[in-house]
Amino acid sequence: MLKDITLGQYYPADSVLHKLDPRVKLLGTILFILSLFVFQSVSCYLVATLFLVSVIKLSKVPLRFMTKGLKAIFVLMMITLVFNMVLTPGTPLIRIWKITVTVEGTKIAIRMAVRLIYLVLGSSLMTLTTTPNHLTDGMEKGLGFLKWFHVPVHEIAMIMSIALRFIPILMDETDRIMKAQTSRGADFDSGNLIQKVKSLVPLLVPLFISAFRRANDLAMAMEARGYHGGEGRTKMRPLEYQRRDKAAYLILAAYLTAMFLANYFVKITLPAVW
Repeated sequence: MLKDITLGQYYPADSVLHKLDPRVKLLGTILFILSLFVFQSVSCYLVATLFLVSVIKLSKVPLRFMTKGLKAIFVLMMITLVFNMVLTPGTPLIRIWKITVTVEGTKIAIRMAVRLIYLVLGSSLMTLTTTPNHLTDGMEKGLGFLKWFHVPVHEIAMIMSIALRFIPILMDETDRIMKAQTSRGADFDSGNLIQKVKSLVPLLVPLFISAFRRANDLAMAMEARGYHGGEGRTKMRPLEYQRRDKAAYLILAAYLTAMFLANYFVKITLPAVW
């Protein structure tokens, strides 16, 4: 399960998406996620699906590798769907004993599932095609205007970059600790829920100790190299927009226009559960 988390990992490939400016990918990811919540008609979801499939194809990241990230949220998604279908009042669709599944709850559950899947895939696509260093530079350069409001943009970007970089490191560390504890007789799979939670104690304690040790080593290394924030720092490779970045902005604008037109001018009739 730990190896199925794709958020924060980088997949090296020679694609157009990998070569784009990180500011383009950051803005594109934010606008794509917002469009999923602003435009909610069936035609809009079809446009979003076509856009997402096209971008995944351009990234040259295997679809099987990307969909692994959905396994980590499967249980959370199923719980959310069941609660929406059962607890949302409305027209009864299925009645099992005292449990009633409503049409309105099913509609909300289906749309929420689609949004959650697309949100994970879109966010993972950004991190899979952007190194943590480029992501930090993109956030710092793209949000540079916030410095006028005394917002520590560089520090925020550095914190997020370190957090993303630590995700795969902590996953590998967790896997090693689990294998070590299993070789000593620990059982993480059998038993009821309470027993499984108790079995995680031998895993969490060394994991937290290792995480704090790594954080302390990183802080000492940054201080030893004279790091004191972003004031006065320069970039070895400053970000500059290329022709492909401007073309990507045009494609992004075309996508938003298509979503707007599909939401207000294209009507697709589906069964009542949508």
